[in-house]
Amino acid sequence: MSSPFPSAALLVSGLVLFTPGASALCQDWPQFRGPGASGVRDGAPLPIEFDEPTWRTEVPGLSHASPVIADGRVFIATAIPKGKEASLKVGLYGDGDSADDLVETQFRLLALDEETGKILWDVLADEAIPPFGRHTKATQANSTPAVSGNLVVALFGSSGLFCFDTKSGEKRWHVDLGPLDCGPWNVTDLEWGFASSPIVVDGLVVVQADVKTKPFLAAFDLETGEEKWRVARDDVNTWSTPTAVRLESGEVQILVNGCKHMGAYRLKDGSEVWRMAGGGGIPVPTPVAGNGLVYLTSNHQPLEVSHPQKPVYAVKLTAQGDLGIPGPRREEGVGEQLAWMTTRRGNYMQTPLLYDGLLWLCYDSGIVTCNDAATGEEFFRERIQDGREGFTASPVAGDGLIYLTSEQGKIVVLGAQPELDVVARADLEEVCMATPAIVEGGLIFRLQGAVARYD
Repeated sequence: MSSPFPSAALLVSGLVLFTPGASALCQDWPQFRGPGASGVRDGAPLPIEFDEPTWRTEVPGLSHASPVIADGRVFIATAIPKGKEASLKVGLYGDGDSADDLVETQFRLLALDEETGKILWDVLADEAIPPFGRHTKATQANSTPAVSGNLVVALFGSSGLFCFDTKSGEKRWHVDLGPLDCGPWNVTDLEWGFASSPIVVDGLVVVQADVKTKPFLAAFDLETGEEKWRVARDDVNTWSTPTAVRLESGEVQILVNGCKHMGAYRLKDGSEVWRMAGGGGIPVPTPVAGNGLVYLTSNHQPLEVSHPQKPVYAVKLTAQGDLGIPGPRREEGVGEQLAWMTTRRGNYMQTPLLYDGLLWLCYDSGIVTCNDAATGEEFFRERIQDGREGFTASPVAGDGLIYLTSEQGKIVVLGAQPELDVVARADLEEVCMATPAIVEGGLIFRLQGAVARYD
């Protein structure tokens, strides 16, 4: 049952994280990484065997958008190129090439029954030739939808932001966000595709668009699509989704990752609260909040050699003003506003997981690091696979278990404790780039060409 309020909330480690459209018991998974981008759902035992799915539904096209769930429905975004099979090059490689498939493409949103996988509706958002290419490991539909009440929003890159009725699939509104071209800051002619996902907070749809031309953060009315505010951002291209938190004062802040501009903005008007530079050159992970802190991480080459290498920052949510750039080594810059930091441990693609006082990070090659979330103390750093498979999907957790999924569909289940405890291994035998969603007693995976639930 959906909440009658504009947004419900989830109390996590002393912080209120928004759970747009979810019930008071947080039965839904309404946005990227679920309630408050936490990646956590407790309350029911989860599977450790993945032999046969509870259901499996074929979905055409290519997409890395994660499943989102509300009121018994699973929402799936996809991009279907006409007359050309969409290719995907997974694995560990350093090529930055764009895929050669700029053809007429259908951008579609589907609603599936959570219990059976039956397609309830399938609507066309737009049909167009994408103006920009995508990375060979990306898609033209990377952004995860977000649900609140009876409305679901989906962002299809330069085609814009769309809103649909969750029951009927009827289109409510569409906003053209302009050209959303993303690529590496140091090779400006490469096109990698847009990937930041929208979130819904107190009746506002918030979009972070750190793109090549006129990057911005903006808020739109959920009911009408009317733009409420927009602020310019001075940063290189990023692919991170913002996170919303409500502080003890009642103020709602939007937390953003970045390279030159990590920080917080006030939801009410987009005004800046604090900022910090010193991120990696290609920021992707979403900010994770808890314990009165926000955890920010990035990888890849920094803008300057004197900047921190592959940093992990724990910034106090009481921070104010310009925090500058912390020093290039651990503990340089830690003080009143920065609780702790470490270097050479930062994630490239995966959003970290905060669970039961531990901060978990997974590197692309399957190296997992576990830290004390309050102090940054490192408990272990171990490889969970043989190093020949990439990890792009972010970890999720529930019932004392942590789930990590490789690009080739290998699942590693860890016990949530400060030592490496491999509880189970499984193989979906299909490409899996999207972060799974947790339902009561199970997980839903967006695979290449299908959606499947395992209980």
